[in-house]
Amino acid sequence: MGKTYEKKITWTIKNFSFLQSDEIKSDYFVVGGCKWCLRVYPKGEQGCMNFLSLYLGVAGSESLPYGWRRHAKFRLVVVNQLSQEASKGNEAHIWFDQKSPSLGYPEMLPLSKLLDKSGGFLVNGEIKIVAEVYVLEVIGKTNVLEETSFVKETMDVNGFHVPPPLVESVSSLFKSHPDIASEFRPKNPHLRTTYMNVLLSLTEVLGQSPEKLSISDLSDAYSGLQFVKQAGFKLEWLEKKLKEACQTRLQEVKEELKDKCAEMEALEELLR
Repeated sequence: MGKTYEKKITWTIKNFSFLQSDEIKSDYFVVGGCKWCLRVYPKGEQGCMNFLSLYLGVAGSESLPYGWRRHAKFRLVVVNQLSQEASKGNEAHIWFDQKSPSLGYPEMLPLSKLLDKSGGFLVNGEIKIVAEVYVLEVIGKTNVLEETSFVKETMDVNGFHVPPPLVESVSSLFKSHPDIASEFRPKNPHLRTTYMNVLLSLTEVLGQSPEKLSISDLSDAYSGLQFVKQAGFKLEWLEKKLKEACQTRLQEVKEELKDKCAEMEALEELLR
């Protein structure tokens, strides 16, 4: 899969153990006519203080016009310098926008594992991070070129023009659900690509553990599901996943409220 990415960069962070900053950024690099950068939280973010947090972000997003969006497939890797097989990597394809200009992994690698002198991630005071990026679609003007549209290189998968990094995902989708597009109506190739991108994003989001999904995530997933269903996709299986995720999240919220009520009762008892 690595060969299907547009660009691969390696970022070496020196003197990692002595870094005092809560956040550091790489120099920006250009993929698909867009500026990108990597962000690392060496000590982790709030709530994930025992992990290295790693993100891919749209550089200079604050200067982009209202409504901009970037759809990208990317892979982020913390390199094990003693054994490539032991490197820690995560892959995703997702939309970046004004609400989410940076996306990635708050729990990329436990700090205990990263800082282990014999572990292979920290060698001579340096860690190495590799980012592979493929831009699938750009909406709005970029901060590098005047305008960019769909990626030109595509492959046909069941009548959908699919960029190389997504061929495996789309093929797997049709293999698991052969009749998924039997009632799909749009004929315009750009519209077909847009709907398929939304569907793939939905399957990735709902493929996560329900505990990792916020109420906002579930709400967005519901809106996206209705969008692609109206175009004719047959998605009963995905609706079932969404309902199960909502039920799990609802139960968690109830448990949280129950704990809060117990705390309030305990405090009231102390005040009597």
